[in-house]
Amino acid sequence: MAKAALFDVDGTLADTNHLHVVAWWEAFRQAGHAVPMREIHRSVGLGSDDLIARLLGEDRDRSQDAAISAAHKTLYGTYFDRLPAFERAGDLLRELAGRGWRVVLVTSASGAELTALRAAVDADSAILDTASSDDVDEGKPAPEPVQYALELAGADAGEAVFVGDTVWDMRTADRAGVAAVALLSGGIPRADLEDAGAKAVYEDAAELLTRLDHSPFAVS
Repeated sequence: MAKAALFDVDGTLADTNHLHVVAWWEAFRQAGHAVPMREIHRSVGLGSDDLIARLLGEDRDRSQDAAISAAHKTLYGTYFDRLPAFERAGDLLRELAGRGWRVVLVTSASGAELTALRAAVDADSAILDTASSDDVDEGKPAPEPVQYALELAGADAGEAVFVGDTVWDMRTADRAGVAAVALLSGGIPRADLEDAGAKAVYEDAAELLTRLDHSPFAVS
């Protein structure tokens, strides 16, 4: 049976959450909305439509949504040439691939953004495929992104581990029946991640790599 190692990217493999926060904050500001950065931070990981809905509410002027999303995309795009990967993130993916795990990225990013993130992580040789926002009808926290990633990997939910950094990642994995591992590198408190379904929590990709033999990935 194939084993699938599923990975979120922003905040998990790449140190980009706070760049997203600043870009969203400015996009909202340009549209006349004062949205606290702490609230934006807790919404990072959702797709653009869901993030805007969560922060502005269902009774918002929806005609602004496309412009806000486009502004965020443009602002965030200014960082594409220097997105930072977390220490040893690429090594973690290569090690898992070397142990026979099929590595699939599960991310809201797509297009040029996804290309920039993959370049930052620099582990394409270890990555089997990517389940991006373009591939599913519903993004996190719906189970569809993880379910699609399992299809790509040719693995069952019981033979997979999902690694992420947000409560949305944990809920997505839980709803798909996949063991969820959380990293604190995205800035979300441990208790919130555990409440959302994390089975194990590590500081970052580097710590997970050093403790791989005593992690959910050690289960055959």
